[in-house]
Amino acid sequence: MELESLKNFLIDSRLVAKRDWDIALEEASGEANKVEDLLLSKGLLTEDDLRRAKSYVLGIPFVDLKRERIPREVFSLIPEPIARKHNIVAYKKTADALEVAMLDPLDLEAIDFIKKGTKLKILPRLTDTESMRNALVLYQKSLKAEFGDLIQKESLALKAATSAGGEPTDEDLKKLAEDLPVVRIVDSLLEHAVMQKASDIHIEPYETELVIRYRLDGVLHDAMVLPKETAPGIVARIKVLANLRLDEKRLPQDGRFKTVENNINVSYRVSTLPTQFGEKVVMRLLPDSVHGYTLEAVGFHGEGLEKIHEAIKRTTGMILVTGPTGSGKSTTLYALLDILNTPDVNISTIEDPVEYQIKRVNQTQVRPDIGLTFATGLRTLVRQDPDIIMVGEIRDRETSGLAINAALTGHLVLSTLHTNSAAGTIPRLLDLGAEPFLLVSTVQVIVAQRLVRKLAEPKEPYNLTPAEIADLNKRADLPKVLKALKQEKIIKPTDDWANLTFYRPVEDSPLKASQGESSTGGYAGRLAIIEVLNMSRALREMVIKNSTAEDLNTEARTEGMLTIFEDGLFKAAQGITSIEEVLRAVTE
Repeated sequence: MELESLKNFLIDSRLVAKRDWDIALEEASGEANKVEDLLLSKGLLTEDDLRRAKSYVLGIPFVDLKRERIPREVFSLIPEPIARKHNIVAYKKTADALEVAMLDPLDLEAIDFIKKGTKLKILPRLTDTESMRNALVLYQKSLKAEFGDLIQKESLALKAATSAGGEPTDEDLKKLAEDLPVVRIVDSLLEHAVMQKASDIHIEPYETELVIRYRLDGVLHDAMVLPKETAPGIVARIKVLANLRLDEKRLPQDGRFKTVENNINVSYRVSTLPTQFGEKVVMRLLPDSVHGYTLEAVGFHGEGLEKIHEAIKRTTGMILVTGPTGSGKSTTLYALLDILNTPDVNISTIEDPVEYQIKRVNQTQVRPDIGLTFATGLRTLVRQDPDIIMVGEIRDRETSGLAINAALTGHLVLSTLHTNSAAGTIPRLLDLGAEPFLLVSTVQVIVAQRLVRKLAEPKEPYNLTPAEIADLNKRADLPKVLKALKQEKIIKPTDDWANLTFYRPVEDSPLKASQGESSTGGYAGRLAIIEVLNMSRALREMVIKNSTAEDLNTEARTEGMLTIFEDGLFKAAQGITSIEEVLRAVTE
């Protein structure tokens, strides 16, 4: 009945032609959800028009939030993470009820959560994406106002706390690190970063100011500019948290600490570096554990995923993950360890640093200052009777030789290298002194990857022009990508590049900057684009003959490997990311 009512409303409102509806209904075999998805994917109906139609059919009132003045105490009843995740905003409150605007008024999980938190009757209302976008910006404005006021107030207290002459003494720093103004500023910085889902916090001193920046989805954004006088106290507070020396300002230091922000356990990896105007601090935010990471969530799929699973079933050999700094190599390794971590195996790692803690895995942090390097640690690990060894990075000739030897003597070895492609790993290992005949005996699979940002709603659909298709065909094997899309049933067997729907961020995304607040530009979250080179018999023979990386890459592609760029196109065709983002990632 609901499907018939929806059909009548859409056709009577001239939002959809009867012929288009009948075709979609036939293709969807009469299933309501599939009919809606087909109409949306073909561009015959917009999401907002569909929401308005459903509002009518379901009898749920529609509200235009652009015409509503939402009191701060009302919208703050719903925490920002919940509001963003579920696209739900509180906009009107009475003594016993709370009216909430939603993009999906049937999201019972969100409604139940807010009902329990507010102890009020929840009245769901439907709204459109533009209204939701404008309402979510209120969180950013409110946070900025509160944060700015706090900083301004506490920085004055900081100025008064320093010794006469401007530069605080060590005694001053010890006091400052425990003083309430500094504690509140640092706590706010950390809380703000967690709420924004930042991966890193940069605290950068300059001649006249202290700049705070957050890395959001791989891109740095200014978060706050503070008076220069706040720098010594903030740095001292972070050093105390990370158990670093307050009196050491001339040499870099590394440490870590943990906090609980909004019931989320967060570990911070701290690095300090002396600069011309003071100590720069960078903090990497890390989840407390990586249990639950899957290869699929990282970005693996299809034949590449099968090759990885085949490799980790073996008890010996090497699996190598390559890419530049910040390309998600560690996450991929930890996802592999999570699969391999069963009660019947012994897993040991040597890392720099230990980024995530994994239960029942023996993790060792390298300490070059006392002689514990990757090489010395790995030499000891093989005497600890491990089944699986993870080496954080192969950096030098000694570590390379030891890792290969471990793989030859009954261990499964996982490690990373810094190379630009999977095929480029072999020449790199040869440069580090590895013998070709040893490489063909040990290396099973090589993964190369980059991170791309995932598109956030709303996103704009479009089709490629013939000129754009021709340009992409110069960079990638489009027939091979199309074949992979059809094999994994992402598209229909009759689809081609001309009628595939791609997406790009809408210019006025809900995450766009507002009054100086940082923006993720229509993206939210990241995943990897990946190439998986399986060491086939043909490739092993080429390694023995000292073939170039280019020749190895050509052979791997002939055998069916999708390059990083081609995998990016695959994911763009799924609507996960944009072609522009893929191009940005592979050309950086």
